[in-house]
Amino acid sequence: MIEFPPSRATALDRLKSFAPKAGSSYARLRNFDLTNHPHVSALSSYLTHRVISEEEVLIEVLRHHTAKDAEKFIQEVCWRTYWKGVLERRPALWDRYKADLNASWNQIQTQSGLRSEWEDACLGRTGIDAFDHWANELVETGYLHNHARMWFASIWIFTLRLPWTLGADFFMRHLLDADAASNTLSWRWVAGLQTTGKTYLARPDNIAKYTQDRFRPRGLAEFAAPLDNPNLPPLGPAPIDSGEGFDGFALHISDLSTDTLAQPNCPIAVLVPSSTEGNLRPSGLQQDFKTALANDACRRIAKLGETPTLVNSADQLNDWVASHSIRRLGFHHLTIGPSHDHISPWLNAIETAGVSLQPQVRDYDSIGWSAATAGFFKFKSIIPRLLDGLRQPSLI
Repeated sequence: MIEFPPSRATALDRLKSFAPKAGSSYARLRNFDLTNHPHVSALSSYLTHRVISEEEVLIEVLRHHTAKDAEKFIQEVCWRTYWKGVLERRPALWDRYKADLNASWNQIQTQSGLRSEWEDACLGRTGIDAFDHWANELVETGYLHNHARMWFASIWIFTLRLPWTLGADFFMRHLLDADAASNTLSWRWVAGLQTTGKTYLARPDNIAKYTQDRFRPRGLAEFAAPLDNPNLPPLGPAPIDSGEGFDGFALHISDLSTDTLAQPNCPIAVLVPSSTEGNLRPSGLQQDFKTALANDACRRIAKLGETPTLVNSADQLNDWVASHSIRRLGFHHLTIGPSHDHISPWLNAIETAGVSLQPQVRDYDSIGWSAATAGFFKFKSIIPRLLDGLRQPSLI
């Protein structure tokens, strides 16, 4: 069973071990969903929380391969950046998802048949062997191979005919690499909502091929009609760096990187919301993973000679800011998703109290998010620019 020890040291070891295999071997074998997932990097859970960064991963891979030889892997990393940029530029997609999810939850409360079907899907009791296996694997390990995620979403939507938002929520609550942009927009893509008229249909022969005949499910939908699709919301501006200094810095669970903490005598907090209210409440496995990563970040920060403070609520943040007389708070930009929903009100409260907020946006993110204006085919044209601008951050 694949495991994800919650530390930057583990992430770096995993990256070092995988990088030599990120070339032609990865391109040839990446789509196979096999036991223990030997042909993929298994770095996504660390990238989601920025325990390691995309830049670090790309730099290490390019030490072993040319950009051409590692093209497929590089594109997979850039898909993360692209999806993140799409949601940053169109945050209303996240608001729509949450509204539709709430509506689906209300249906579950009033329609016993739908509730039973939803429970069977989440508990792996549908009778579709592959699907049930993936449901159990997700709950037990917090991970699914990317190909399995696509098959699973397609079966959820087109065979089981369950609301897509409930499936996306199931992933968001259990995946250790749960990322609002990649998860929400990938489910939308499968359903035909993200790219007009384009859906993804899980086919038994494809599943059999890429699971090496572990599964060949019967009774799957043979046609995938796109779901009803309101127009995409208007494109907004990409987030920008404040360009200003700070006298205190707050890491948060969506970005635990220490690459901006070279400033001496700077009080540091690590923001980890403890709330489990609402439909996006995490599984115990996911919450424990986040907490352990935050504690690992605190230990790394302590090596700088600073004593970080773990902050779990708005009141704790307010007390920390007041105790250190912080007037300008720096923090990694909060990308759209659950952490943004939880932490933004905390930041707004201290801003109202007179603290100046100084969001930090990396050049890599700025370039990528600015280019996320259309489809990925267009986005690919700026990948060489992303690679040319890579820099090795100073991290602990």
